[in-house]
Amino acid sequence: MDPLKLITEVDIAPLSRRFNGAEPCFAIGSCFAAEIGERLVQSGINISLNPFGTLYNPASIAAAVQRLVSAEPFTEADVIFSEPLGRYNSFWHHTSFSNPTAEGFLTGANKALATASEAFAKAEVCLVTLGTAWVFRHIGSDRIVANCNKVPAKEFRRERLSVEESVRLLAEMVSAGKGKEWIFTVSPIRHLADGAYGNSLSKATLLLATEQLVKTFDNVHYFPAFEIMMDELRDYRFYADNMTHPSSQAAELIFMKFLDYAFTPQAVEAARKARKEYRRSRHRPLWESSLENKA
Repeated sequence: MDPLKLITEVDIAPLSRRFNGAEPCFAIGSCFAAEIGERLVQSGINISLNPFGTLYNPASIAAAVQRLVSAEPFTEADVIFSEPLGRYNSFWHHTSFSNPTAEGFLTGANKALATASEAFAKAEVCLVTLGTAWVFRHIGSDRIVANCNKVPAKEFRRERLSVEESVRLLAEMVSAGKGKEWIFTVSPIRHLADGAYGNSLSKATLLLATEQLVKTFDNVHYFPAFEIMMDELRDYRFYADNMTHPSSQAAELIFMKFLDYAFTPQAVEAARKARKEYRRSRHRPLWESSLENKA
């Protein structure tokens, strides 16, 4: 008698040439890229993460990579002032780059750009996580922004990228990063601000776009993080309290599957040992805290 199956397993064929863990890596995209990237850092993998902060849509991600290739510094023309935040930033960056002065913002942004440009040039593996096909176009400059930085909504027009637009932008990005292996994922985090139906249309757009990229480029691959979350982990116990983000347990499970998908067994074993050591180094014994309290 066949054993009772309680989940729908996603069949994941590993890369035909898995990595040994020594290759320089680069990750860019949504907060799910940061989730995986942070775990790779903890596992001893040489990886550079989101130099512009969290990015969600194909247009902003592609523009960021093109900027890394050119290494063109940001100037005063890129700076905006957000009155709600009372800080300076740009439409290229996440709010985490905000600074009380324009000079401070430019210093931080250009320092991050210089470091990331060098890291991207050396990277052999690029992990890209697409979050949404919905974008905000700044009416005054007629350009898609990476983050609205709380600038009033009336200054933007909301659009949804088509599959064709997404493929064109991402194909140009892949072509700009010659000699690299690209692994695309679609974030399993639902953007319910777009509505349930709008979120579904968005994810479908991203999935169709990545499929076309995989068919077009030999060095583009797809890892099914979205499908793992939707099928294998189809239970709200695998979601955080907001019911849209994966729980830490779910993110960990997807990460372990990613390791097996992208890295050799030897590299996976080394990564697990390194992560175990990282966790041990972060652990503070209870008796140590007790002694400090008594001091």
